[in-house]
Amino acid sequence: MREECKHFQSRTYGSGEVARFCRLDMAPEAPWRCPADCAKYERRMGDAGWSVGSLVAPPVEQEPSADAEEIGALLDQAEDIINTAGPIIVAEVSRQRDRADGPQPWWRRRLRRR
Repeated sequence: MREECKHFQSRTYGSGEVARFCRLDMAPEAPWRCPADCAKYERRMGDAGWSVGSLVAPPVEQEPSADAEEIGALLDQAEDIINTAGPIIVAEVSRQRDRADGPQPWWRRRLRRR
């Protein structure tokens, strides 16, 4: 990945796992590489207002030996699963919250219908 790109992000979680990605989702082979001719590449000018961690970045894990197209297809399938499940989960949580709130006053029920 081009770490000097304006759209590159990296996050380190408490478990030590590091996520490296393009905010614009333009790097299908993340976290290993960006496209050589990326149309959205912009050199980062500065990180004003951000708190930066240690200067020693954890090493990037080894690139898998599988075909890059297979990896991209697998990641696309995973993204499709998440995008499909998301609205269903949100609707279920909303129903649970509505039930937990109990009966509503008549005026609140009327406002919700609008």
